[in-house]
Amino acid sequence: VLIDKFLDDATELDVDAICDGKRVVIGGIMEHIEEAGIHSGDSACVIPPHTLADETIDTIKAYTGTMAMKLGVVGLINVQYAVKEDIVYVIEVNPRASRTVPFVSKSIGLPMAKLATRIMLGEKLKDLKIRKETHLEHFSIKEAVLPFRRFPGADAVLGPEMKSTGEVMGIDSSFGVAFAKSQMSSNTTFPTEGIAFISVNNRDKRSAIQLARALEDLGFHILATSGTADVLDKNGIKVERVRKVGEEGENVLDLIRSGHIDLVINTPLGKGARGDGYHIRSEATMSGVPCITTMSAAFTLVQGIWALKDSGVEVRSIQEYHADIKSGVREEEAG
Repeated sequence: VLIDKFLDDATELDVDAICDGKRVVIGGIMEHIEEAGIHSGDSACVIPPHTLADETIDTIKAYTGTMAMKLGVVGLINVQYAVKEDIVYVIEVNPRASRTVPFVSKSIGLPMAKLATRIMLGEKLKDLKIRKETHLEHFSIKEAVLPFRRFPGADAVLGPEMKSTGEVMGIDSSFGVAFAKSQMSSNTTFPTEGIAFISVNNRDKRSAIQLARALEDLGFHILATSGTADVLDKNGIKVERVRKVGEEGENVLDLIRSGHIDLVINTPLGKGARGDGYHIRSEATMSGVPCITTMSAAFTLVQGIWALKDSGVEVRSIQEYHADIKSGVREEEAG
């Protein structure tokens, strides 16, 4: 009997590590930007984690090391975790390489697949002089490339079923700019001003107040349908009401089609809510309007917009980032 327990509003993480049977080296701890429940292949993730406490990260490292040793892993291991209220839950352990290994390798400047192969052929981590831990001065963000625009009528909502057809990477010393780079690389429009349409489920309405206020501070004009508009208006946010799908007169779909809306934020909840928002998400996708379906991704988008407006985009080669890592490694950290 298999019993699954779903954790609402939990943070999901991926860890890639190498073990030689006697020692474990963590390659990267990736914090997912979307909450737990979104397939790891569709969720954006960041190295290093940017919201977790040091104690939580230490626990994750300890769990990974213990499981790798007890399982007798020789080579790569991938572990998926969920963190809620400072409790670390193990989702699954895979004693193999994962799809995130190339991303981790580019982030930390170590060819993990090549090193793991040498370990499997009998060499030891100590002999390869791999540093115990990578101290990064930059953020690397992996974003999924989703094919929704190629399929008219497809729903852009993310869930436990993987839909992505590729991945891109954004890297910068600023988390916000790294996220912006990842969005631009995935051919997603990244608006820094304009008109934002917000329609969220009841569970997200409190968070929507903070989100709308942040967008308002950035200079966005806020549109919303009646339910969300009522909440925003009561909390002092200037919002323009628009007609729902199916209502007579110019409604939200007409505004999206006409290019009047620059950003759509729509969070579904349950089958009924998904049915109501399906046409909005589908129309936004086909019209090339960025459509955000989780609050965590929406807040990260706001961080990216702030960072772009504040500092702009710096262009550096990945070799320059790797050189900074190597220059910061002390002799005692290797071997």
